[in-house]
Parts: sequence; structure tokens; C-alpha cells
Amino acid sequence: MEGIRKAAERAILEFLDLFPMPRGSLFVLGGSTSEVLGEKVGTKPSLEVAEAILEGLLPPLLERGIWIAVQGCEHLNRALVVEREAARTYSLEEVTVFPHPKAGGSLATAAFLRFQDPVMVESLKAQAHGGMDIGGVLIGMHLRPVAVPLRLSLRRIGEAVLIAAKTRPKLVGGARAVYTQEEMLRKLEEYRQKLP
Repeated sequence: MEGIRKAAERAILEFLDLFPMPRGSLFVLGGSTSEVLGEKVGTKPSLEVAEAILEGLLPPLLERGIWIAVQGCEHLNRALVVEREAARTYSLEEVTVFPHPKAGGSLATAAFLRFQDPVMVESLKAQAHGGMDIGGVLIGMHLRPVAVPLRLSLRRIGEAVLIAAKTRPKLVGGARAVYTQEEMLRKLEEYRQKLP
């Protein structure tokens, strides 16, 4: 379990180094403990594996003031565990259900038991700023509209494939639009040079 904890910690520290999320951001975590153990999703839930993952991931996120949402499995329609205050902050609708290893999954169950004031919400309304998917459980529906893969050096936690994503604001405009501050300043300087 210590190897799983260390891998999770390494993954989140690298994630936050590549994508420093501001305080108050929303991070979504989805995962299959069965996949971490090298088994098919849902066939070998493990609270011990879930605890090891959360022990590695949560402290760096919490230290930075980042809200965490832990996705449940398809048996709960991918409902998520969040702190009550996060639900209020992001105007998320609370639902009545309690996860357990065979309906919700071990990761959601462990998060529910670990969080200070947990509630279940039906959806994040595509408001998560970034997240991790451990084992291909599909977290994309919870991310903001422009999700960008974040390539981490660590590709697996245990036997499960690790996929990370960040988000960015949409690019808007047409042929004259610029998308970096440097390009904007260059255009401004060109404009100033043309003035009499």
C-alpha cells in the first residue's frame, strides 16, 4: 500500500507543478481500486487501496485550498462525494445516497468516510478545473468544456492507467484575435508605431 500512496502523491505533486490550481479550484478524482490491483473494474474493490490513494493525493490539494470531488461508479450514475461547503460554493445539487464498495466504489466510500462534512452531488455541472482518472473510469463529463491532457511522467498507479487533465478558458474571436499576452503587446506596439 505504501507504493500506491507514494505513486499517488508523486502524481498529484507533478500535476500541481504542471498546473498550479488556484485556491478554491475544483479537482475531480475518479478511480477503480480493482484496476489498481490489476483486475477488471468493479470486480475487486479495496478500501485499503482507496485509503492509500487518498493519503497520497489529498494532503497536497487540501494544503493549497483546492476542493476535491471523488466520483462514484456508474451504479450511482457517477454521483460525487464533495465537502458540503464545496457543494454550496459551486451550487451543486445534493442527492441522497451513500456509497459503498459495490455501489459507488471504494474510492468514493473512503472519501465519504474521510471528508469532514461530506455530501453526495449528482453532477459537478462541468465545473472542475482539472482532475485525474485512475483506471479509465471516465471523468470527462465533470471537467470544464476545454479539457487538455496533462502528460505526467507516472503513467500508472499500481496496474491502473493514470490519465490527468487540466482545463483552460475557451478561445474566442476570429481572424484578428490574439491568444497570448505577448502577441497582444506586440500588436499594440505595431499600432503605436503607425500613429503620427
